[in-house]
Amino acid sequence: MSNRRSVLSFMFMFLVLALAAPVFAQGGAAPAPDSVLVQWSIITAGFALAIAAAGGAIGQGRAIASAAEAIARNPGAVGEIRGVLILGLVLIESLVIYVLLVTLILFFVDTRVT
Repeated sequence: MSNRRSVLSFMFMFLVLALAAPVFAQGGAAPAPDSVLVQWSIITAGFALAIAAAGGAIGQGRAIASAAEAIARNPGAVGEIRGVLILGLVLIESLVIYVLLVTLILFFVDTRVT
């Protein structure tokens, strides 16, 4: 009975904290000014992400094609080829994710001068 009571107490405390969180929220922010810097950062971020995604897709396609050809030539080395292929695909995809991160930073940059 004590364990059930502590679980219910914990759930009640969590519910109270969840409902009280909006009380401490900030007021609505003023809309960001339409500046040329904001427009160009969005355009630049879009082009950077498009080029990175295209380059990553081409790189992954070539890597998979080369791995399939290598496996066809030497079926005994499937395990080693698969390991190197997966490592290469992970590194290629991580570059695209880094560009996505930079794109999001450019998209949400605060350009207001205070």
